[in-house]
Amino acid sequence: MTESVSRTEPDSRRWWALALLCGAFFMVILDAAIVTVALPSIEEDLGFTSQGLQWVVSAYALTFAGLLLLGGRAADLLGRRRVFMVGLVIFTLASLLCGLAWSDHALIGARALQGIGAAIMTPSALSIITTTFEEGAERNKALGIWGALGGIGATTAWLIGGPIVDGLGWEWIFFINIPVGLAALALAPVLLRESTAPPARRSYDPAGAATITGALALLVYAVVEAPDKGWTDPQTIVVLACSAALLAAFAAIESRHPAPLVPLRIFRSRTIAGANAVMLVFGMLPYGLGFILTLYAQQVLGYSAVKFGLTSLVFPATAAVGSVLGQSLVLRAGFRPVAAAGMALMGAGALLLTQVSVGGSYFDDIFFGLLVFGPGVGLAFVTASIAALAGVPERESGIASGLSNTSFQIGAALGVAIVTTVAVSRTGHYTATHTGANPLIGLTEGFRAAFLAVAILAGIGVALALLLPGRPHRTQEQFELEPSAVPAAAE
Repeated sequence: MTESVSRTEPDSRRWWALALLCGAFFMVILDAAIVTVALPSIEEDLGFTSQGLQWVVSAYALTFAGLLLLGGRAADLLGRRRVFMVGLVIFTLASLLCGLAWSDHALIGARALQGIGAAIMTPSALSIITTTFEEGAERNKALGIWGALGGIGATTAWLIGGPIVDGLGWEWIFFINIPVGLAALALAPVLLRESTAPPARRSYDPAGAATITGALALLVYAVVEAPDKGWTDPQTIVVLACSAALLAAFAAIESRHPAPLVPLRIFRSRTIAGANAVMLVFGMLPYGLGFILTLYAQQVLGYSAVKFGLTSLVFPATAAVGSVLGQSLVLRAGFRPVAAAGMALMGAGALLLTQVSVGGSYFDDIFFGLLVFGPGVGLAFVTASIAALAGVPERESGIASGLSNTSFQIGAALGVAIVTTVAVSRTGHYTATHTGANPLIGLTEGFRAAFLAVAILAGIGVALALLLPGRPHRTQEQFELEPSAVPAAAE
């Protein structure tokens, strides 16, 4: 097995390596978000229902979330560069299949495969960063760049996606990944050096991965189907009960497994536990808001995909500013105030969007909401990313990075499911009680309720952010995370 990388000599190629890894991460996040702009076109071409459409987002997020922990463990055991490249191959192939999808089910299946590739690639890339850069100012700078590009990728997707969808067709939002993936595959052996964190016992915990993925899929399915079936319907209750049972099984497996995907002792760190709670809620907000906003702009205001993309430029611009500020503010002010400020800004932006109307306009209904929401995305994401890896020893960097990304993707899947449920329920109630009313009014009522749901979730995020410590204490965090020498050897 390859020996762990020595930390005595900084890698002279580390900033070029960072550029490559951030480029791959940008592609993953971009692809998770760019599909939002194309949803109305995909819905029309492939015959999706309103509720079924959210699976284009959720299928990707669920496999991404469910297998991230396994991907992080595989990176630590098999070699971070090797696993990164395997994930890159799967992601690139799945992108081709997405673009060639001939039906709604084919696209959902390809998106699920794409999520698997992302789940293998992303924690490997983040783990390479944490083992390449020493903890402190340099690692924080690298993670700040990583977080900034992630935030920009999530928001620039709207800007890039519009012209692609209207000009070339929605298929090309997937095809553009292919040359990027091939270039990254060619450069990875040159710029990235191999490293592992060898334990005494090689174990991958597939049972843990299967139970957590199943639990999440059932939870999202129950939330999405509840408006039609009813929350007290036997099907909803049974599905939720099965989800809870699988989640309990996951916890039991992790507590007994000799090399679990998630060592439960990692949650002894207040910083890491709090950061993952913040990341979970954070994931709900931009994905939930973006899903609803693109449907409102294109279905109610009649925007083309390219017009929506171009008018949303304020979002990536302000998110980028928030990311840059967040990286420096965390070093000065600590985690708590920066994360809370980011969540508060997102909540305020969502509240402004609850005023959207059928006869609205961009500046009256959309602009100011995005102007406020955008900086919050950058502040919260960068802060939670840095906090989730604070004080983590090198040998567990794959676990910590996988857990952070898992929290984010779980939030994304749940966020889209929640806003879809709220919007469909409110629209259904309005049309049932206002016979003959303009259907666009019913749609708008549903979208307004969904924006309010995003604001409420952001309020929960503020409360969680206030529980974070002010500043990390490296020695204490490592003491809480690292077992003694004897148990470590026994594992």
